[in-house]
Amino acid sequence: MSVNGGGPLVELEHLKVYFPIKSGLLLDRHIGDIRAVDDISLTIKRGETLGLVGESGCGKSTVGRTILRLYKPTAGRIVFDGKDISQLGEGELRPLRRRMQMVFQDPFASLNPRHSVGRIVGEPLRTHGLANRKESAGRVSDLLRTVGLPQDATGRYPHEFSGGQRQRIGLARALALNPDFIVADEPVSALDVSIQAQIINLFEELQEEFELTYLFIAHDLAVVRHISDRIAVMYLGMIVEVSPSAELYEKPLHPYTISLLSAVPIPDPVVERQREPILLAGDLPSPANPPPACRFHTRCPFIQPTRCREEVPPLRRLSTGHEVACHWAEDIEAGRIRPRERAPVLVEQAVELAPEEEPRPV
Repeated sequence: MSVNGGGPLVELEHLKVYFPIKSGLLLDRHIGDIRAVDDISLTIKRGETLGLVGESGCGKSTVGRTILRLYKPTAGRIVFDGKDISQLGEGELRPLRRRMQMVFQDPFASLNPRHSVGRIVGEPLRTHGLANRKESAGRVSDLLRTVGLPQDATGRYPHEFSGGQRQRIGLARALALNPDFIVADEPVSALDVSIQAQIINLFEELQEEFELTYLFIAHDLAVVRHISDRIAVMYLGMIVEVSPSAELYEKPLHPYTISLLSAVPIPDPVVERQREPILLAGDLPSPANPPPACRFHTRCPFIQPTRCREEVPPLRRLSTGHEVACHWAEDIEAGRIRPRERAPVLVEQAVELAPEEEPRPV
């Protein structure tokens, strides 16, 4: 976890990312949209780690890829270091890509199995014309040493390494251009627990050494708590809560966040037996046809008769700086509204947010 005091490096203003649904023999009829990201606003301060959490299919990865302009936004603005990059072309984006990099979720699929580690890590330097062959070799050796890999790794291939080592290779490649901002898309979800701790510690060490800013995407709440300065909780394409890391875990205000945290195991058998987790009904609704008003009302254990189904709750800032999108946050916190035994069942089957594609280096 970093100690930051800088201004905003990344600002999202009413960002929307829709993927069209096509029909017909030639797939030439536009019949709807998958609303992967639907009107979110976020700020990531320079030098901080913002954790982004939510269940599978909520749009977390789409947010990260859109910030890096791997996806084009449907509407809204992406401001990077004071410059609006929302509508820039590839030529205009190329210099900025040196400052924005990504560490992908799958540490094997994101590495070309036909290329040696030296070529993989040195590729960004050659692509941007920043080093010749000799200079690139020296820089690659330094990067491998920085991420804790042996020097003989340069001539070896991805299949010769473990999952944790492959993720270190991906991290070395992301650092090659001395970026300011890194999107880490569930970088430890495919790793063993013992290896996860090593990679998380490496992320923190590199952040301090290179003054990096992270968007850390994950579904493991314990991991996010450890590394993040602030945490944003996402549900069905929208941000429902933003808070400093410690405060979110001590005093969650949105019913969705409360439900998520109630399901986290506590390493104390006495406490674990006594507490009652809040169970959500059904699955995540379809982002192609989200529920009206509050999108969580179809599963919410704290739902109230009228307002939840009729009025969209804005993401509002409380006096503590905590942001929450719930009409009844203060009443829930004060205990005036208690969870029901079962949330109402009114859900649709979740669908994929976007066509699957191979991850590629930026």
